[in-house]
Amino acid sequence: MTDAAPPPDALAQFLEHLAKERALSPHTVSAYGRDLREFATFVGQQMGGEAWDWATVDRLVMRGYLGHLTRRGLSTRSTARALSAVRSFYRWMYREELIDRNPTRTVGTPKLSKHLPGYLDRTQVEIMLTAAATRAESGDHRDRRTHALLELFYSCGLRLSELGGIDRSDLDLLGGQVKVRGKGRKQRIVPVGRAARLALRNYESVRDVLIGRIGAKADRRALFLNDRGQRLSVRSIQTSVVRCLAEVDEGQGLSTHALRHTFATHLLDAGADLRAVQELLGHASVRTTQIYTHTSVERLKAVHRQAHPKG
Repeated sequence: MTDAAPPPDALAQFLEHLAKERALSPHTVSAYGRDLREFATFVGQQMGGEAWDWATVDRLVMRGYLGHLTRRGLSTRSTARALSAVRSFYRWMYREELIDRNPTRTVGTPKLSKHLPGYLDRTQVEIMLTAAATRAESGDHRDRRTHALLELFYSCGLRLSELGGIDRSDLDLLGGQVKVRGKGRKQRIVPVGRAARLALRNYESVRDVLIGRIGAKADRRALFLNDRGQRLSVRSIQTSVVRCLAEVDEGQGLSTHALRHTFATHLLDAGADLRAVQELLGHASVRTTQIYTHTSVERLKAVHRQAHPKG
């Protein structure tokens, strides 16, 4: 029996949305496509080769898919990533009114194994930012602001106080950089990644609407504004970020500093020069930056102990 081919149009549109509107990397878009095509193959098998569309999928099919992933012997992390791709796809289709209900809402995510505390791994970051981006697409001021905060935080590895102190004039979206005032009022220029720039542009559109509604009393200088048009307090930024971290940190209770730690750890894991990371973080001494090197080494040791036959 030949499995029915998956409906191509919505999937192709979603992948285009990820690439063009969400500005995800080609590698990430490819991973989404691979996971979703594997899901479509599973659904086709469940339908016995009969014609189907994405709206056919219900909660029973989703639970069956979760069992299918488990039986394949995938790691918990790989299973969580595959489910995250399907969830994002169905949220997008529901928002675009291509389906009447979202069958993924009640399907739980497998609990990821613990890792060294203090930072997020790449899967956790992707899940957190994808969830924030999905909420931001509603056009709500707070949701777009939170998404922009998270993307800028992770893209630049800023301190919480630095993030709160950014003025609109500090941000150069065309040049892809931001001027940051750090400890001791020292200034530095930090590159801003493509995904963060896109999130910031989307936020600025609702920021402009807010300023227009409030008028002369709005603080036009501050980048991030509260609902009254005034500079968003550091405490409010902290509350928003910690709430998003709590969705993925598996009960670790991570603070906002975890995103700065994550930024540095991911750069060093990818082979970035220690001195360059020091400059990006605004550390006066490279010895402070070396803390993150130790974290990377300890992570590798933990992986070795868990995976090596004689670890």
